[in-house]
Amino acid sequence: MNHAEEARALFLQGYNCAQAVFCAFDDLTGLDRETSARLSSSFGGGMGRMREVCGTVSGALLVLGQVCGYADPKDLKAKTDHYHLVQEFARRFKEINGTIICRELLKGVRTRPGSDPEERTPEYYASRPCLRHVGEAAQIVDEMLKELGI
Repeated sequence: MNHAEEARALFLQGYNCAQAVFCAFDDLTGLDRETSARLSSSFGGGMGRMREVCGTVSGALLVLGQVCGYADPKDLKAKTDHYHLVQEFARRFKEINGTIICRELLKGVRTRPGSDPEERTPEYYASRPCLRHVGEAAQIVDEMLKELGI
């Protein structure tokens, strides 16, 4: 199973969008599933269901940070290179979807108001593009890592 398939399978198991993408890359991040799920848990629903940056984007950027990120705050080149990587991911995602903002991706989708997550039902999955975005985000990360020789 590739990362996009794994991410979609995790989303269908009930992981949020960010968790599904980030956890799909456990083989590359070196993190166990529980740690990955906890680290990415805040980003589902566009950051805790605030519908801001899409959780799939946040999950993907967590992967890129863990696999390709920098740790030395004085290493300006590493920081610059990484920010370019982040911006390239966003460009590719926007090229497919027009935006990286959850509420814009969900435009026209009936969602329950409030901050509580909705129950995962067949209707939930059928009414949202989220499963598609989970796969797209994971696929973009895979393409970028391959281009980097990782």
